[in-house]
Amino acid sequence: MERLDPRARSDIYGLRINRAPDPWRVRGVPYASIILGSLLPVLLIADLMPLLPSFGFLMLLAWRMVRPGLLPLWAGAPLGAFDDLVSGQPFGSAILLWSLTMIAIEIIETRFPWRDFWHDWFTASVLALAYWLAALLVSGASVTPEMISVAAPQALLSVLLYPIIARMVAGLDRFRLSRARTID
Repeated sequence: MERLDPRARSDIYGLRINRAPDPWRVRGVPYASIILGSLLPVLLIADLMPLLPSFGFLMLLAWRMVRPGLLPLWAGAPLGAFDDLVSGQPFGSAILLWSLTMIAIEIIETRFPWRDFWHDWFTASVLALAYWLAALLVSGASVTPEMISVAAPQALLSVLLYPIIARMVAGLDRFRLSRARTID
């Protein structure tokens, strides 16, 4: 059996000792991912409405469900303001709806601390559908059966995409907390 030089061994383990996550990454990854999620539906816009659901809202839901307590309760207001600016919705609609969503999730977490993935998926689906309907009503468009049938795939897609987005958020959370910097 080959023995390692003690200095080489300390170098091998020294690469993993005394490391801490980067503070900018710890604080910035959740907000940056939600902002990028808000920008994504702008890329694919049909004549009347976006084809994709609000990925920013789904990212907000996923961060709040996967990492409870990470985002403060007030975070829905500034993130909703950014979403209002890029989505074309009347200014204040996402601010209100995202803030109400954060409050609703806080109440649900307080009431049901034993949730699992299926409960989170159900909760996120109900909140995403309520957001979809409220955004449709607030948009100023006349809500007709034809309009709802055209927008329904967007609602269905938001329900079906939540597990994928929650998985992406879990990966972003691992990246966020990975050790990359030496503490001096």
